[in-house]
Amino acid sequence: MLRDAAVRLEPVGGTGRLDAVFLLAHAGGVSRAEMIAHRERELGPEIVQRFEELVEQRERGAPLAYVTGEAGFYGRMFGVDARVLVPRPETELAVEWAVRHLRATGRENGTAADVGTGSGAIAVTLAAELPGLGVYASDVSQDALAVARRNAARNEVFQRVTFLHGDLAEPVLPYAPFDCVVANLPYVPTAECATAPDPVSFEPLLARDGGGDGLALYRRFVPALPKLVGPRGIAVLEAAPGNARALEALVRGALPQAGVETIQDYAGLERLVVAVIPPA
Repeated sequence: MLRDAAVRLEPVGGTGRLDAVFLLAHAGGVSRAEMIAHRERELGPEIVQRFEELVEQRERGAPLAYVTGEAGFYGRMFGVDARVLVPRPETELAVEWAVRHLRATGRENGTAADVGTGSGAIAVTLAAELPGLGVYASDVSQDALAVARRNAARNEVFQRVTFLHGDLAEPVLPYAPFDCVVANLPYVPTAECATAPDPVSFEPLLARDGGGDGLALYRRFVPALPKLVGPRGIAVLEAAPGNARALEALVRGALPQAGVETIQDYAGLERLVVAVIPPA
């Protein structure tokens, strides 16, 4: 089963063997390590049928996370489907910067906002990492908020994250200023948004398309930062490597007194714009 599936899936993303192992373990309800360690185990007909269904979905190009219905982020599992983006490893860096700053400034019991929360990965992770933190998460998509709420419950932080519906900063402004503001807004230039058969094309365009140069939403959001981020607070904004420096310029214009820098991700690509507000 593994061999045949690997051959079928190899053209999809070049990781046919890994995909097959992952899907078979998921179909059988066991860990990958357990499955590999017991190759002699015969597959029951219900597992064979389920595995075939999963392979067919992946063969059509669906992201692996959509096929299994979940994705890992910062050591936790999150439910995902076609209503939200699949959490990316590079976004974990935004959480690292936020948590490190809040701890360093003694704001673990303060407040944070996650604007454009999507699956809720950032908001839920902040609440889980810092149990005393009050977290507010907003999104323009009610569908995304439904997924995020379930992920908050799944990771046992539902009582500590307030989900708000609305456009960009608008729904969180009444609760400002925050000690930390994180935003991972759509930042892919329209012309570069993936189309079929690219697996990314399965993800919602609303969560990917950042306009002509990828900064359309940030141009509307950044002017609100002076009201959103309090003294000694931090703003962490994720961008595309190609427009991070342009986003940095926007942030410098809105927060002239702040310390602003562009941070590289784990792959050495410019990914985050971080602004630290000076004391009052």
